[in-house]
Amino acid sequence: MSSSTGDLARVERELLARWPETRLEPSLTRINALVDLLGAPHRATPVIQVAGTNGKTTTARMIDELLRGFGLRVGRFTSPHLESMRERIVLDGEPVSAERFVETYEDIAPYVQMVDAAGEHPMSFFEVMVGMAYALFADTPVDVAVVEVGMGGTWDATNVADARVAVVTPVALDHAEYLGPDVPTIAGEKAGIIKADAIAVLAHQEPGALDALLRRAVEMDVVVAREGTEFGVLERRVAVGGQQVRLQGLGGEYEEIYLPLFGAHQAQNAVTALAAVEAFLGAGAATGPIEQETVRAAFAAVRSPGRLERVRSSPTVLVDAAHNPAGMTATVEAIRESFDFTRLVGVVGAVRGKDVLGMLAALEDLCAEVVITQNASERALPADELGALAVEVFGADRVSVTPRLGEAITEAVELAEAGPDDALGGSGVLVTGSVITAGEARALLGRRP
Repeated sequence: MSSSTGDLARVERELLARWPETRLEPSLTRINALVDLLGAPHRATPVIQVAGTNGKTTTARMIDELLRGFGLRVGRFTSPHLESMRERIVLDGEPVSAERFVETYEDIAPYVQMVDAAGEHPMSFFEVMVGMAYALFADTPVDVAVVEVGMGGTWDATNVADARVAVVTPVALDHAEYLGPDVPTIAGEKAGIIKADAIAVLAHQEPGALDALLRRAVEMDVVVAREGTEFGVLERRVAVGGQQVRLQGLGGEYEEIYLPLFGAHQAQNAVTALAAVEAFLGAGAATGPIEQETVRAAFAAVRSPGRLERVRSSPTVLVDAAHNPAGMTATVEAIRESFDFTRLVGVVGAVRGKDVLGMLAALEDLCAEVVITQNASERALPADELGALAVEVFGADRVSVTPRLGEAITEAVELAEAGPDDALGGSGVLVTGSVITAGEARALLGRRP
């Protein structure tokens, strides 16, 4: 099989020609048909599935790192990607190679065509990617698959599998046009990943969301572990490059954990990931903690590209993939806690369909100014439209509009450094608003996942 860049580019073009992951026809019919034709690869290995609104990708990364620390071979599927589709399918902690990506696609392509021909609608980009991931994990094989839900839960293509551990990170209002008008309704959709014989691991939730998740757990008669009851963050303090935390897991306390990520939300992701791994390994109050040194080493090795990631110094440039008000609020709180900026300039590029005003409102008191820009997505909110919304929140004198992202970052750096003398050394830039914006910014600034 050729491993040329041309083969990978061709496969990417064919995948992108399909329905985008933002166009949904809620049904598991197509993905069920595909995995049946492929010999049920989704049942070849146990699955830890991660749903929720914010924190899914980072939590999945943490679960992966912990499991590999305990000697297991792990396959991980996450979405969306920052720069390359290959980031979505990870083996042994690394994106699958171009050769393996192309080979897997071509192996399943005839069966995808059969499903296309038989159905009312062809398979979507996301459905084919999910089929590729399950096929590759079965073929490798891996000991466990860590699978992040794309959107929702019940009708998400990843949910063709029955998870042994079903993890739900905090649920907030997002994708309301597809998932429902309020948080309890959205939580009910995400609760669909909780199946019979699973263990449900639930991060802290709003009361209405928790009610919906617990109702599903009772219906399925499953064991439930809840943050704040069975597990939680006991203590945390800011440390150089991240934070030091003490965690209450299902099996006991874990002390002196260094986490090289910023913010209370990342500590929450960490303890949720720890509880998920404990549940998978069978640890609990009767067995005691899993090996502490292994846990420490795994968390110290965790990286989460594009999640409040420092990509440049002098001035500091942070890239963050926050794309809804709840995520942006967590980012703002983390910056206030972990950085001593005297002047911070935001660069914001968003996509249509998001609560942009809510995100901008979360940033308003943190950023001295914002440079509004536009990412390369077909769904990008035009810079002029986003700029008009920013003026409503920040006022015209604190907003500039620069459609090209690279130029916007340069302008923001200049604005950050142009503040009063007392801002020298304490200035910074935050690039945020979308996973796509974060990925493009990383590429422009020379970082790779």
